[in-house]
This record gives sequence, C-alpha cells and structure tokens, in this order.
Amino acid sequence: MSEHTKAFIDNLASGQNADAGEAFKDALRDKVASSLDQARQDVASKIFSAATPGQDEAQTFSDPKPEYAGTNDRTDAIYDTQGQQITFEPNDAPQPEAEAPQAPVEVTADETQ
Repeated sequence: MSEHTKAFIDNLASGQNADAGEAFKDALRDKVASSLDQARQDVASKIFSAATPGQDEAQTFSDPKPEYAGTNDRTDAIYDTQGQQITFEPNDAPQPEAEAPQAPVEVTADETQ
C-alpha cells in the first residue's frame, strides 16, 4: 500500500475529511504519473527498437534522389522538371514613353524678394 493510500485511510478514520481528500488526490496523481511513465517507456521502446523479423523494415522518410543526366553545354534552352523544353514568346507590350525627369530648380533668397 502506498503512503498516500495509507494517509487517505488514516485521515478518513480520524474524521479529517479535508486531509483525506488531499491524500486521495496525491494517490491519484501518483497512479496516473506512474501509468504515463510506463506508457512513455512502451512507446519509446516500439519507436526506437530495431525491426524484428517478419515486420516491414523502417520506412524511408526522404524523397528519391533525381537521376543525374549529365551536363549540357547549351544554355539557350530551358527545361522543366519533367525534361520538357520551355519556350518563351517575345513580349510585344508597348514601351512607356514618359519624358526623363527634370532636376528641381533651386530658388535663391535673392530671387524671392
């Protein structure tokens, strides 16, 4: 019998209900904490244990590496990830025809009077 359970029973027998309630809470906390610790150990042993015979091997978590096709001396063609060439059309949009900005005119103190 744990010390908290013994304290709970002793406090109940002597009529100290408030102390018995606290001892009951302490006993319950200890029981839950020990159950959680055991569950953590079980989960950790399953996660970190080596694969046993008859079970599937551990799953790989990385994507397969792309195949290396070698270097290409041509730089005038662009290809997508599936190896298809991407073509670009010239941009026929009109160019803006704004005038070049002018430098601000400085006004001296003599000109303002």
